[in-house]
Amino acid sequence: MSSLYEVIPPAAGADVPVRRITIEVNGESRTLDVEPRLLLVHLLRQGLNLTGTHSGCDTTSCGACTVLFDGRPLKSCTMFAVMADGHKVETVEGMGSASELHPVQEGFKQEHGLQCGFCTPGMMLAAKALLERNPDPTEDEVRWALSGNLCRCTGYQNIVKSVLWAAEKMRNDQPQEA
Repeated sequence: MSSLYEVIPPAAGADVPVRRITIEVNGESRTLDVEPRLLLVHLLRQGLNLTGTHSGCDTTSCGACTVLFDGRPLKSCTMFAVMADGHKVETVEGMGSASELHPVQEGFKQEHGLQCGFCTPGMMLAAKALLERNPDPTEDEVRWALSGNLCRCTGYQNIVKSVLWAAEKMRNDQPQEA
């Protein structure tokens, strides 16, 4: 039987091959032995205990598993962990800290951009990637950037407001040129 919360055994059986990979996760280099069939989302959640990356649909439809892969949003349920060898992965745990939120996290708090919170980590990472390449997006550009992430609770209006709030804060926090 399989479930979304199935625990991955700590070690592969003798007949299952493993491959050593090195990936940078939230700024920390990690060398791990993984089965070639292990999905990145499962490595992050069960292998590294980074449970902010959610596993929703396992079909790329919902975006709950979105992480930043070399700075670009990627649905981690679609990628084998071995494919991340030599790359950088950022999860929601790498965005900020309890004492200093990233502006996107702060925006979600200020503008009430979450309800149940299941989609929130993926939404925030997609928003962060958008704001890094476009610091002054329009509402339509925000909606397009988040279009691969589904929310069943909010209707998106407050999520969009949250991202626009973060964009303004990030622009205002930039040092002014003389």
